[in-house]
Amino acid sequence: MSTYRKIVYLINPIAGVKTKSLLQDTISRETGQQGIDFEIVYTNAAGDYRFLAERVRNEKLTDVVVCGGDGSINAVAAALLGEDVNIGIIPMGSGNGLALTAKIPLKLRRALDVVFRGKVSYVDGCFINDRFSCMLCGIGFDAKVAHEFAKQKRRGLKTYIKVTGANFFSAKPYVFEIHTQEKSFTTEAYFISVANSNQFGNNFTIAPRADLSDGLIDVVIVKKMSKLVFPFSVIGHVTGFTNAYDRDDEEKGNIVYFQTSSLTIINPQNAPLHIDGDPADTAEKFDIRVVPQAIRLIQP
Repeated sequence: MSTYRKIVYLINPIAGVKTKSLLQDTISRETGQQGIDFEIVYTNAAGDYRFLAERVRNEKLTDVVVCGGDGSINAVAAALLGEDVNIGIIPMGSGNGLALTAKIPLKLRRALDVVFRGKVSYVDGCFINDRFSCMLCGIGFDAKVAHEFAKQKRRGLKTYIKVTGANFFSAKPYVFEIHTQEKSFTTEAYFISVANSNQFGNNFTIAPRADLSDGLIDVVIVKKMSKLVFPFSVIGHVTGFTNAYDRDDEEKGNIVYFQTSSLTIINPQNAPLHIDGDPADTAEKFDIRVVPQAIRLIQP
């Protein structure tokens, strides 16, 4: 990493008074002790960070550090595609999926230590139609949960579990057509995850073989099955107890898991969509492709 550094930290202005004050004080003290030029900027509700690209070019910013969750990281990364800047993470989200995949510590001071002393590595992203994702998108049940979760006044794992449970009994499978260069098939599924990272967040692994920089996206299809079997199949998959990897016959098994560099998903029933945990507008067709080496991420 270059010896010259100028960091912008992005902080949520509506965080709790104590949390925000502690975060800002710690950042100011620790970064000042490193002798690094820095500025603290507040995130915005619209998620519009195009101003950062101009600042990177005009003010020679070297690093933008997002103090937040996967949705904020994705919005910043999308705005900085193609810019000569490093992206760092201080995990403060509900799931912190990208940070956990990259092995960035959840503790504030340890995460700051990664910002100061970590290494910079390129990681992939992907486009879902014209929307960028640096971690994971989902279509179906998990997206419905994301839409409901976004409406809650209180966030966190407990709230996410509560919302998931409330939506489980009304969950329904959707019809999807899947097209890749290798194969095409139609299936009924509760949800489809298209992942660059290996997890939803909170160490809940959905794509065990995913790699942030392998030029591939991992596709996990949780097919129509009995509601009694559903949770056990998902648990078996995420724990590795059952192996759905590279199954050639999509008619067998409750979960299909494969890797590809691009795919098209036809979504005739307009199943809901989330991108990096944030609700997104759905579509009848999703063209999904990898963006190799999309961003430079500061990692341990």
